[in-house]
Amino acid sequence: MRVLSVWRRLFAPRLLIAFPAALFVLPVYAAGNDTPLSLDAATELAAQRAPQVQAQLLQTQAARHDAARAGRLPDPKLTAGINNLTITGPQAFNAAANPMTMRAIGLMQVIPSSARRNAEKSVAQATVQLSAAEVTKVRLAVKQATAGAWVRLWAAQTERRELEALSGQFALAVKLAKAKLAGGAGSATDVLAAQSAVVQLGNRITAVDAEITAARAALQRWVGDDIGQTLAAAPDFSSLPVSPAELQRNLNRQGPLLDWTAREDQAQAKLDLAKAGKRPNWSVGLVYGSRIHNPDTLGIEVGVSLPLFPGNRQDQDISARYADRSAVADAHEDARRAQSAAVAADLAEWQGDTKQITTYRKQLLPLVADRSRTALAAYRAGGSLQPWLEARRDEIDTRVTYAQALAAWGQAWAQLSYLLPHQTQPHAIRLPENLP
Repeated sequence: MRVLSVWRRLFAPRLLIAFPAALFVLPVYAAGNDTPLSLDAATELAAQRAPQVQAQLLQTQAARHDAARAGRLPDPKLTAGINNLTITGPQAFNAAANPMTMRAIGLMQVIPSSARRNAEKSVAQATVQLSAAEVTKVRLAVKQATAGAWVRLWAAQTERRELEALSGQFALAVKLAKAKLAGGAGSATDVLAAQSAVVQLGNRITAVDAEITAARAALQRWVGDDIGQTLAAAPDFSSLPVSPAELQRNLNRQGPLLDWTAREDQAQAKLDLAKAGKRPNWSVGLVYGSRIHNPDTLGIEVGVSLPLFPGNRQDQDISARYADRSAVADAHEDARRAQSAAVAADLAEWQGDTKQITTYRKQLLPLVADRSRTALAAYRAGGSLQPWLEARRDEIDTRVTYAQALAAWGQAWAQLSYLLPHQTQPHAIRLPENLP
């Protein structure tokens, strides 16, 4: 029992600390080794680890430390000296020559006006709010960039699957051409043309492999090495986390505009601080004098600053801060208009891409696939190989263009989906694995 008691006292608290940490680490490890990386997991991972986010968090911490000391009284001053010291005659620099000579030590405290101290607090608090808004802004920007990198890799992998799906029919065309040649009904030209088509398809796949490698490196720039060979199912890019109308209504809550309200508050606080410069500051001092031949003395001093000429000092500062506040307000309005235009443009692009993807899936891809199958069947029945070569070339171009359209569609979705903080991401869906 005693051994069990010691074990509980020494190791149980450590296990309580280590167990939640293990729960946090294990999903990350699993995401990087076994589980396919989802878009949502990639963005969350980047938002936690990105150096930009960490740097902004440290700046916010520094702003909080500055706010803790804002508005406090300055440090008191300790003074020491000697007064009424004889400096001429035969007893020059003799402290005992003059009975009024005394050694003095004092303490002085400057007391800024309450208006100035309150204004300093307001400036510091506004800086904290600005820095906190910057943290959210940077996180959203990191999520947007990470989502864009994820979509790029996902689209490249999709393009590779699209091209790989054609390899079976290409191999069948080569087999048919060789069989016809052996039977005396075909030509060596058809065999070479079919083999050339296979080589061209392989060359396109090689180019896509290079794009996959580059896209993977771009994604690792945000999530580190926690990325496996496969990605999870893509979100439903046809549905936004928030409605287009809500995006257009809530411009000031979007990432690019999150810090502007704090900037205006900071400009107003600096203006109040400039106005407080017209208020006098006080100082209080206490001086103790030690004399050799006479009793010691005690002195009390009170001082006050006199802003007698504000036209060349305080008024100029106030005018400058008024100009700064107006400039921030105008810049905020310009940023709001720019964001409104950007959201409208992104919405238009996303809606257009959604229609294009629907057209590809329901019309273009089935049509080019049917054309290729029909041309190959005609060749098997004794027709020419050239129609199949042309149909297959068009199908390759269509599938590649489709993959590029998927990338543009996902990029537009990512730009709109990570504008507002703390929003719920849509459920993942799986695109058709075997298109026509």
